[in-house]
Amino acid sequence: MPSTSAESVPAPVHRLVPSPAGRSHLVEQGEGPLVLLLHGFPESWYSWRRQLPALAAAGYRAVALDVRGYGRSSRPAAVDAYRMEELVEDNVAVVHALGEDGAVVVGHDWGANIAAGSALLRPDVFSAVGLLSVPYAPPGGPRPSEVFAGMAAGPEEFYVSYFQEPGRAEAEIEPDVRGWLAGFYAALSADTMPGPDAPDPHFVARGGRLRDRFPAGGTLPAWLDEAELDVYAGEFERTGLSGALARYRNMDRDWADLRAYHGAAIAQPSLFVGGSRDASTTWLAEAIEAYPKTLPGLVGSHVLDGAGHWIQQERADDVNRLLVEWLAGVAP
Repeated sequence: MPSTSAESVPAPVHRLVPSPAGRSHLVEQGEGPLVLLLHGFPESWYSWRRQLPALAAAGYRAVALDVRGYGRSSRPAAVDAYRMEELVEDNVAVVHALGEDGAVVVGHDWGANIAAGSALLRPDVFSAVGLLSVPYAPPGGPRPSEVFAGMAAGPEEFYVSYFQEPGRAEAEIEPDVRGWLAGFYAALSADTMPGPDAPDPHFVARGGRLRDRFPAGGTLPAWLDEAELDVYAGEFERTGLSGALARYRNMDRDWADLRAYHGAAIAQPSLFVGGSRDASTTWLAEAIEAYPKTLPGLVGSHVLDGAGHWIQQERADDVNRLLVEWLAGVAP
């Protein structure tokens, strides 16, 4: 695929397209094979702001989506409206609304899970899958809520369990969205995360708050400036956090819904990029080791030394290079 200079790439365009939930908001840039970009928690399409022009310059139609529950996309009230099967159908609807039959799908954090689910459930639409930060682990095994409850250490509670009860995390976050986001981003960024002797920010003390474990001092990570933080904060101040947190509240439903796919491999060409200082990568090291069986179409697996969780923002140049190299082989 021939590339063009960044200066000659058209400006990004915001669009609303129909989806099963009502509407999906997306930002697209460039022309060529379609690459659908899915963000994680607590982010938005904006987390791909450094990938959109790079992919467009490389000759791709890059489309960053506000996942259901975020930004200008629809936010159904029912918690069970955020199960994986419905999010996959949103992605299919976006592809078709853009006049395409198929796409490459790339996701970060929860977006990686949704991208994997899209490739698994709709291989007729999604021809290749890229996963950032969160490795692929096939559906199945013990019920997720039991797994996360078992991760608690003594008087602590794992953050995924903390997010389960509707309204609980919202009561912590929504009075100070901007401050909470700044602390959460800093807690999982390589240059600002707590030291090895500090309490783990992935756990909550019984009766405490997640923000009690965030780094003190309010220093933003190098990848995020005040204006960029304002963009994220402004979206969540407008929408609240319930739609975003609903994804955590459907993990047991997904486990049941996807029973037919328990243990299933993803056959399409795939890519994984993680950070060496990201707990998602280290805790799920066995999932990465299992890739020869679970991702038989794997083209490349990369763990970037010294990188944290927000990898496409922390290490944008590295991620852009890896994505463009991979796409050249899977979506020429």
